Amino acid sequence: MAILRKPKAFYWTVHAREKMRFYRLSEFRVRRVINSPKRAEEGVAPRTVAMMQPASVKISAGRQGSTKKETWNQEIWAMIQDEKGRRKVISAWRYPGMSKARDETTSDFIKKEYSDYKTRGGDYL
Repeated sequence: MAILRKPKAFYWTVHAREKMRFYRLSEFRVRRVINSPKRAEEGVAPRTVAMMQPASVKISAGRQGSTKKETWNQEIWAMIQDEKGRRKVISAWRYPGMSKARDETTSDFIKKEYSDYKTRGGDYL
């Protein structure tokens, strides 16, 4: 029988709450971005991770019909910092358009670190 780790409690900063109100983002929507991001990158602040999820995805077929391309016109971002016993949501915002992904090596490294973190239960910070 597998032992499930207790999920970390979310701690919402005043800044995050104000940004969520400004951009009309619900707590559930920000949690969804954090739990299943399309892209994760190193945050601007030290020891933070920024995660992105498109607001709505449009799938268009390529010229030959075999390739499908995802496009969107708005992204939802959340910046978090994991602390012992809690996950601090520092900020959340909408970005108009499609932001460019960072260097692939950076993205791969951050994805690997985040997946390792999630499997360990987040107790090494």
